[in-house]
Amino acid sequence: MSAIASEFKSCPILGALFLIACAYFIAERYRLKKNIRKISKVAETISSGKSALIPKMPPGELARLSLSLKLLSERFQYDLSEMKRLEEIRKEFVANVSHELRTPISTIRAFAETLLEGALQDKERAQEFIKEIALSSERMEKLVEDILQLSALESGKMPPRFEAVSLMRIASEAVASLIPLAEQKQIVLRMEPFGDLSEVHADRELMRRVFINLIENAIKYTPEKGLIRVSAVLDGDNVKVTIEDNGIGISAEDLPRIFERFYRVDKARSREMGGTGLGLSIVKHSIELHGGSVGVESVLGKGSKFFFRIPALGARK
Repeated sequence: MSAIASEFKSCPILGALFLIACAYFIAERYRLKKNIRKISKVAETISSGKSALIPKMPPGELARLSLSLKLLSERFQYDLSEMKRLEEIRKEFVANVSHELRTPISTIRAFAETLLEGALQDKERAQEFIKEIALSSERMEKLVEDILQLSALESGKMPPRFEAVSLMRIASEAVASLIPLAEQKQIVLRMEPFGDLSEVHADRELMRRVFINLIENAIKYTPEKGLIRVSAVLDGDNVKVTIEDNGIGISAEDLPRIFERFYRVDKARSREMGGTGLGLSIVKHSIELHGGSVGVESVLGKGSKFFFRIPALGARK
């Protein structure tokens, strides 16, 4: 040490440089500790579920660590927001299901109690009450079936079973099964030829349900002696299927929400017709599982066009 000290005395510049180097080393070590404490504090804040501002770091390992922490924070906040959104959807779903079940359950209970209190003796009234009980139980059964199917579609527990199928045949079968319902209102169901566009890779049962839901929906909201057309055209690499009616139509403010679960334009009328409010949501999820998309165009009082696109045969990779 005495030798080093004597060297510094003989060369003051060397001594000054050494002191500067020591000061720089101490300062850098202090800054390093300070920056590490900042990053540690931010990490603790993020781990507690709160957002935090990521401090800027000088170039080097700390800068890369800061960037990684920033990306982690953004992903964490996104996941947290998604969890909150899904929780809100779950709560809304449970509330809607409870509300939808309350009406038929109340109806069944009320008529059953009336029958037990003596209405059984009046055969004419008893028949009416039993009919209402049967209708309410059918509504509950339909609602439960739709809930189970929608849940299976959303959770991935019902993956599509793709095969080469004829859209024309599936649509024709759906139309044939709904002719009696249309005839009750003297509605004409017109099936346009699909031609060479008919063959697609699809899940037969899901596509059948899509056609049933869309055509049945059109029948419900089309007045007597109306017209419903089912057609298909080639749209790029997709087959576009359209179900068009000249019914009551949908207002512009309702159109963006029409495919939401339990959303109804006219809730009272929909329940009277036996609707569960899940049909169009099932259609949307079914088509998206096929790599397609759904849409609607409508003018209030003039009718609606519901359409969907799915990849044409050979377009699916």
